[in-house]
Amino acid sequence: MQKLDFDILVIGGGINGAGIARDAAGRGYSVLLCEKDDLAQHTSSASTKLIHGGLRYLEYYEFGLVRKALQEREVLLRSAPHIMWPLRFVMPHNRAMRPALLIRAGLFLYDHLARREILRGSRTINLHRHPAGSPLKPSFGRGFVYSDGWVQDARLVALCAMDAAEHGAAVHTRTRCIAATREATGWLVTLQATTGQTWQVRARSLVNAAGPWVGEVLGTVTQRNAARRVRLVKGSHIIVPRLYDHHYAYIFQNPDKRIIFAIPFEQDFTLIGTTDIEYTGDPGLVRADEDEINYLCDMASSYFRHRIKPADVVWHYSGVRPLLDDESSNASSVTRDYALECDTDGAPLLSVFGGKITTFRKLAEEAVDRLQSLLGGGQPAWTAQAVLPGGDIPGADYDAFCQHIQTRHPWLDPVLTHRYTRAYGTRCERILAGCHAMADLGEEILPGLYEAEARYLVDNEWARTAADMLWRRSKLGLKALKDGEQRLSDWLDKHQGHHSSPDAA
Repeated sequence: MQKLDFDILVIGGGINGAGIARDAAGRGYSVLLCEKDDLAQHTSSASTKLIHGGLRYLEYYEFGLVRKALQEREVLLRSAPHIMWPLRFVMPHNRAMRPALLIRAGLFLYDHLARREILRGSRTINLHRHPAGSPLKPSFGRGFVYSDGWVQDARLVALCAMDAAEHGAAVHTRTRCIAATREATGWLVTLQATTGQTWQVRARSLVNAAGPWVGEVLGTVTQRNAARRVRLVKGSHIIVPRLYDHHYAYIFQNPDKRIIFAIPFEQDFTLIGTTDIEYTGDPGLVRADEDEINYLCDMASSYFRHRIKPADVVWHYSGVRPLLDDESSNASSVTRDYALECDTDGAPLLSVFGGKITTFRKLAEEAVDRLQSLLGGGQPAWTAQAVLPGGDIPGADYDAFCQHIQTRHPWLDPVLTHRYTRAYGTRCERILAGCHAMADLGEEILPGLYEAEARYLVDNEWARTAADMLWRRSKLGLKALKDGEQRLSDWLDKHQGHHSSPDAA
């Protein structure tokens, strides 16, 4: 059996686990991150993809959570301007729902609960004159505009894992933690690869960031009881052909007191979601069902002029949010805050309950602060001012950077220039290194996916399957041919063994 020693072993390769591994590695701790599937394969790639304070949480008096999230929005936007950017939201006023005065009061709080430097404040608009009113039913004459942010969620997780690895962490995807035994000075942990091979490592502390499986890890892996539990809430989304040409997103109020968003998505599509439904099944098998798809179509159609039908849906996805159980009466009102439970009856065991993408960095910082107080050593917190891989764009000016790359590589298809700069930021130069013509990118495995990019994803981002590349590292699956996934799988089978693996870091 191979035996290695680490200060911190993190279970779970979603946004919280990757964020904690990144923070800890950057403070000088030796870290191992293990994930039983792909990075962000579950909850963290199934979000509405927003960096937001949570306007609707104000109705539940979650002022502390909203303020914390609002403070984090601009920290995150500065850290990765290629995969995160400001987005303006339009809320058509539905007089049958909330009074206009209540909405204005809520937006005033939203504007002023935290300092803003990047994001613009809210205002009232005439939808009969504003561009955002044109796709809406003419009965909506008044609207409200406010700011939040957009994020490529699965790419955010991959970048956190990359940053962790570049600070010395070992990142092992498709590696399950099957047992963890507390010893006198640490944890003896047994890991298992998908091949069935097992090995053991020792770690001074253990972090359980398994998301929907946090309780299962505590009970079956560490044989410990939890003082808290998570409440699984299913959220589904649909993707339809683009419903409008402008760059605004929408937030729609519904009669059941829930809200849905309609958001520009991947240039040619509109994303609509989400649902909030209690879930009791296997989190790894969650799927959007027919009722949810009908619900999202119906609710969006009550606002848009164009009737949206289930037949229009080109893709749908669903995820289970492991929310901190606060015993709320309905799924929509369950808190999106988080709690860290630290078991110090021997070697530290820190478990993460709840959380949301917007507050992942703060959660990670607090988690490593707790561990640092127990382990000693380490350097000060650092992520608040740091950029993620590819985020070192001069002046955080994405548009100027995209133009710079096009000027440096005039032979590159402008569609590829935009996609590469959006996905990889300054790291796109690593894909383009040594290329002077489109032919230098290698075989076009699928429309828009060339060998140079595929190799980069295998070598640097733990991409192992076609789904990893088509649905998490990118959204090229939306435009892939019917046999596209199989063609990419065949390419991976042929070439993957010839490239180094970041798992070996």
